[in-house]
Amino acid sequence: MKVNLVSLGCSRTLVDSEVALGGLAKEGYTIVRDLADAEIAIVNTCGFIEEAKTESIETILKLCQLKKKGKLAAVVVLGCLAQRYGPELQKEIKEADAIIGTNSYGELAKVLEPLRKKEKVYEVKAKPRYLLDDETPRYSLTPGHYAYVKISEGCINACSYCVIPQMKGAHRSRSIESILNEIRHITDARKLSEINLVGQDTAAFGYDVDRTFQLPRLLSEIAGLGRVPWIRLLYAHPGHVSEELINVMSEHEAICKYVDFPVEHSHDDMLKRMNRGVTRAKMEWGIETLRKKMPSVSLRTTIIVGFPGETEEEFEDLMQFLKAVRFERLGTFMFSREDKSRAYDMPGQIPDSVKKDRFNAVMAQQQEISQELNNALIGKRERVLIDEKGEEEGLFYGRRHADAPEVDGQVIVHSSLPLEMGKFVDVTITDALEYDLIGKAE
Repeated sequence: MKVNLVSLGCSRTLVDSEVALGGLAKEGYTIVRDLADAEIAIVNTCGFIEEAKTESIETILKLCQLKKKGKLAAVVVLGCLAQRYGPELQKEIKEADAIIGTNSYGELAKVLEPLRKKEKVYEVKAKPRYLLDDETPRYSLTPGHYAYVKISEGCINACSYCVIPQMKGAHRSRSIESILNEIRHITDARKLSEINLVGQDTAAFGYDVDRTFQLPRLLSEIAGLGRVPWIRLLYAHPGHVSEELINVMSEHEAICKYVDFPVEHSHDDMLKRMNRGVTRAKMEWGIETLRKKMPSVSLRTTIIVGFPGETEEEFEDLMQFLKAVRFERLGTFMFSREDKSRAYDMPGQIPDSVKKDRFNAVMAQQQEISQELNNALIGKRERVLIDEKGEEEGLFYGRRHADAPEVDGQVIVHSSLPLEMGKFVDVTITDALEYDLIGKAE
């Protein structure tokens, strides 16, 4: 049967989608990129915040409409939204043929077998325990020159605003050898320029095994393979970023001087209410040490505005903190009141209008900071990884070490010579936008 999969949400979900498709392909399903060619449509959903849930529901309903018109034989709802709201989806969206949680990515073909007999499928385990390994089949959904490698599953943290542990289960790390073997397999199959390590909290890698943080060792081992020019680290909780980790990152040329360092807020009272498990002083130490040991480091962070009880003084503290730190990359979320989270019933819920005002204030300030940082790069020569060719002749798009795929800016490259995807080129920066750079290949 022909299957098309729509992957929503983050890069971690994308890995899950690759695992799901890999297992289906192994069992004889045909993977098609065009929905019009598919018999079965699968939505790997996101259930993180209200905006993501809305996107997932809208996508499911559109596919159900196609099924009603006879253009699809079956619609499968997979992943986080199914895990979180399985019974509700089963009741409210009867057109869906299968509702499958986050425990079944590796055995999806087996779980979907009843569909061949036109039978409905409901498979949502109370406590997800699935963890991929180096033998797990994968069907790549990224460009050929980069890949995501998931090093752990579930979450070790218990932030009061978050329901990810309910959707993905307890924190569980893969073995170092399993991860190394996966990287060997991928790099044997295709020439990679970049590997992006992902997990709910990559800095907590290994802690569930022996109560030690093993990410420094893992990074050293991956760098020691010598297989990939760029190794990028995503989603590192500030409370788990250690001096040992920073030293390892600074010592290996292949490790991108880039850290995804989500602070969420600056004020200690807010951090306590959020149950972040970290203090402002610890975060400031991390930022200072990262920049001291790696002067060229690019720090990405995320912020939540409008969390219950956030006062004007606490918000102003956040604004001053961000102004002083000047993160190279920043994303902002308005607090989303998620049922079954501890923050759902907290007193002091902030009106949406105030959330929007604070969101706009943070983003306006960050746009100025980003523009200033980008302006400082004009005239400099930068190493750029070419990701894709533009529609115009001589136009290409790439990224610096400071830019993670999909979430950060890019370098718009002009070249009189053809450039190959996945290759590194030297680019002289000629102009700067708020988030993107413009340059000429040399």
